[in-house]
Amino acid sequence: MATIRPSSDLRNKYNEISEFCNKYNEPVFITKNGTGDLVILSNAEYERLSGKYELSRLLDEALASMKKGTGRPAEEVFAEIEREFGFDRI
Repeated sequence: MATIRPSSDLRNKYNEISEFCNKYNEPVFITKNGTGDLVILSNAEYERLSGKYELSRLLDEALASMKKGTGRPAEEVFAEIEREFGFDRI
């Protein structure tokens, strides 16, 4: 369930909001004059969501490249990864 707080809580109950965000990894929605204004996340949750977004963007880019026929064969890519990171094929 969404946690919604008035903007005055940022000043008066900052520590409480920070503790909630860090403990539960959930956002707190801040309202201003009864209307949605901000969303507050812990640094860890922001990094996690940013990473998911970046991964999704890269996958979309790769799929678009495949559809255009401009991508590289998977075998070539995996061989490069194995060489770069020292993986052995199973």
